[in-house]
Amino acid sequence: MQDCKYSVMMLTKEEDKAYFLTFCIEQFKNVRGISGREAAEIIFSSGVAEYLVGNFEVLHTQRCQGLMEEIEERLKKQAV
Repeated sequence: MQDCKYSVMMLTKEEDKAYFLTFCIEQFKNVRGISGREAAEIIFSSGVAEYLVGNFEVLHTQRCQGLMEEIEERLKKQAV
């Protein structure tokens, strides 16, 4: 019987943050029913991208719904 071997891809912290931001944009797009381009424009132009990346350590452990609520809350604050 052979040993089951697999490799685990180790990501850098910057890659983790990039994947997290991409995930947030994709989920935001789905929730809002808009294109990926529109979602990215909203996230980046509002400063939410910087917020998400800057708070990665705390935010990446949240459930998707919590992340979307966080994004919407940030967008409301930007509109004021």
